[in-house]
Amino acid sequence: MFTMGFRQIGRTGVATLRRLPRRQLLWTGAALLIVIAAVRFVPLPTALQMRDWARDLGPWFPLAFLGAHTIVTVLPFPRTAFTLAAGLLFGTQLGVLLAVVASTASAVLALWAVRALGWKLSALHHRPAVKSVDDQLLRRGWIAVMSMRLIPAVPFSVLNYAAGASAVRALPYTLATFVGLLPGTLAVVVLGDALTGHISPTLFAVSLATSAIGVLGILYEIRRYKRTHTEIPDPESSGEPERVGR
Repeated sequence: MFTMGFRQIGRTGVATLRRLPRRQLLWTGAALLIVIAAVRFVPLPTALQMRDWARDLGPWFPLAFLGAHTIVTVLPFPRTAFTLAAGLLFGTQLGVLLAVVASTASAVLALWAVRALGWKLSALHHRPAVKSVDDQLLRRGWIAVMSMRLIPAVPFSVLNYAAGASAVRALPYTLATFVGLLPGTLAVVVLGDALTGHISPTLFAVSLATSAIGVLGILYEIRRYKRTHTEIPDPESSGEPERVGR
């Protein structure tokens, strides 16, 4: 069965290639050959050479990196690329400082941008469920933000935009973002630093542990929310006919 499926996929691919213009196939093949030749014959710098290059650029380069990281990741751009680069170019200590500060600043800018554009959950407060969630975020949103920051699988920009649309306060959001991003950022920066030969497996274990803490924090908040918002049935709306006194 699997063999027949693969054969069908192969036939479909061949038929698609046959329908393409010959000139387009030639240009595609030429581009692939150029890429392969470049990878094979062009000497690429090693990780240590890239770090030496970053140091030779002078003290302004970390500031330029900080600014680029902050501005670019306001958009839905993968933050991990900058975090890895921070460890590769600047080492663990300076890399973690740059990555966490830039990510926190980017998260705050995204929060303000969403609110400046008027994207707010308060516009949906006529729906009781939305108003209830927004009120909860206003009171305890920092716990939800910090817990989700501890989980690497949660997209950075999506959480920024969602928090911006909610009623979570800016200062608790900023502090929760800084604290929540620190462990995961540390692990990724160490991974970038490891490309130069400095390996610390303990920090990866710390990252896994903080992820587990983040998941437990989210589960606790969900359970607490459900417990405090349990609906008490209204006897007048239970559907039973009202009994008239005998």
